[in-house]
Amino acid sequence: MAIPMPTRQLFIDGEWREPILKNRIPIVNPATEEVIGDIPAATTEDVEVAVNAARRAFSRNKGKDWAKAPGAVRAKYLRAIAAKVNERKTDLAKLEALDCGKPLDEAVWDMDDVAGCFEFYADLAEGLDAKQKAPVSLPMESFKSYVLKQPLGVVGLITPWNYPLLMAVWKVAPSLAAGCTAILKPSELASVTCLELADICREVGLPPGVLNVLTGFGSEAGASLASHPGVDKIAFTGSFATGSKVMTAAAQLVKPVSMELGGKSPLIVFDDVDLDKAAEWALFGCFWTNGQICSATSRLLVHESTASEFVEKLVKWSKNIKISDPMEEGCRLGPVVSKGQYEKILKFISTAKSEGATILHGGSRPEHLEKGFFIEPTIITDVTTSMQIWREEVFGPVLCVKTFASEDEAIELANDSHYGLGAAVISNDTERCDRVSEAFEAGIVWINCSQPCFTQAPWGGVKRSGFGRELGEWGLDNYLSVKQVTLYTSNDPWGWYKSPN
Repeated sequence: MAIPMPTRQLFIDGEWREPILKNRIPIVNPATEEVIGDIPAATTEDVEVAVNAARRAFSRNKGKDWAKAPGAVRAKYLRAIAAKVNERKTDLAKLEALDCGKPLDEAVWDMDDVAGCFEFYADLAEGLDAKQKAPVSLPMESFKSYVLKQPLGVVGLITPWNYPLLMAVWKVAPSLAAGCTAILKPSELASVTCLELADICREVGLPPGVLNVLTGFGSEAGASLASHPGVDKIAFTGSFATGSKVMTAAAQLVKPVSMELGGKSPLIVFDDVDLDKAAEWALFGCFWTNGQICSATSRLLVHESTASEFVEKLVKWSKNIKISDPMEEGCRLGPVVSKGQYEKILKFISTAKSEGATILHGGSRPEHLEKGFFIEPTIITDVTTSMQIWREEVFGPVLCVKTFASEDEAIELANDSHYGLGAAVISNDTERCDRVSEAFEAGIVWINCSQPCFTQAPWGGVKRSGFGRELGEWGLDNYLSVKQVTLYTSNDPWGWYKSPN
């Protein structure tokens, strides 16, 4: 059953605060197209207040309250947050499904990952102290050197709507573990669970100003955060176009950024595999999360000898996917997040058809659903590498299929993209999988699967898919500054200049 949408304000300095301009943004349930609540709309004025709160929290008591506190202190809060997420998991998952259209079973899985992410970075926060003063080997005996890892300062975290809480926590958990203080700006299309995270932080007594949550439009709150001189770093996940604007704003102050941007990931299926297993992975890799995944393996490359049979299986499997309100039991494909996204995806499909591609399956609203931003799982064949549908990120349940004749051709087709986030290969030949994995121009590679993601492993891309890595120890490094400290240990004078004595 659905639960009522809570009414929240902005979360600044440990308190709920009404936006200074008192504006709010309606929440639309993408499955029904009905307004089910609203969220506060932060503007430049609210960003100013939040940045000041985060700066005070970072330096309070000369940093001893948070930034310079032992890692175990920060870990205690992170574990308390994880416990509360587990307590509220059912309600959080329902809110997420209502807010962004994600099937409820997926949303529950996401909440498990949210709690796990906080637990993982709690462990790393505790381990950080033991790694301080790591020695550096020097060629001169009269010097000793070591390294300190210190929090960068106040960080701005700008996050997307496809995994509203999980993508936020990929940034929140490591930044807090490192000792930073943070301002989170989630997407205006799905912010509800991020505001609930703020409530959890308030409940566990997180020190005021350590995490501030500003909901609002990217053009107002996000842009102000990116350009604010009091913000020491921006971590952004979203589209290439928006990421470029964020980088431009940050560059004016030479502010460091990390970027996880779009993707158009390939999946290569060779002719030596179980076609049903491969078909399920191919569909999961593209239709999971309603097709709204930056790493979606939406460019499917199939060996020509099995292509006809494989595509036939893809259609059969697609017809068996339950498309429904995400709250219904067994839903495996819900609506896309908004009317704007719905229309954008349909235009992609229409353009592909006009360019000569074949819409083999799907491509429109399911017949049994009269309302909601639903699009059938769509399989497109007869594509060329110059078509928009093959080259640009659709961010919807749309899978394009091409054939290849040789391993070299498959790799060439796979790498022929501006993007480089994920890539996958399915084959029973382990040596071939190793060769292809090394040849892929991507930050993430999957073998005999698509889309598994673990908190312990690095995540990020190359080319226009961005730079920097999230998750694992690499995610913590995103929020740490490395300081070299070198000591002169000899009792002898340096002796470079002639002594006046």
